[in-house]
Amino acid sequence: MRDTTVFDCTLIEMDKHHSDNKGNITVVENSKTIPFDVKRTYYLYDVPGGGSRGAHAHKELQQMIVAASGSFDVTLDDGNVKRTFTLNRPYQGLLIVPGIWRDLNNFSAGSVCLVLASEKYDENDYIRDYESFLKWKNK
Repeated sequence: MRDTTVFDCTLIEMDKHHSDNKGNITVVENSKTIPFDVKRTYYLYDVPGGGSRGAHAHKELQQMIVAASGSFDVTLDDGNVKRTFTLNRPYQGLLIVPGIWRDLNNFSAGSVCLVLASEKYDENDYIRDYESFLKWKNK
């Protein structure tokens, strides 16, 4: 996964079903809505306004990140190119492929960041130091 780029990451528009008086629903299905089976789900909340999270990469893990509420920015970095996505719609998810550094910042007050992951937690899959990430990408 060392040869992945930020252009392998993309926004996925999920179906939004609505009823005039009942609100909206968006469904995420394994290997249908997203290109992997979800093995772990978690969410970030109560991040102080303007706060940041992330600052790591994964060697094998794929993720889809959704702004379930509020908004925040996700900056992706492949070691050569950076792309920033503003997530603010609960029916859009950002697919992040392995081998991409990510920084999440500019959280609005009350925002909720939902993360769907392709694998269970594995500390050995993380690269938490940017210089180490650059060395890993260039091997």
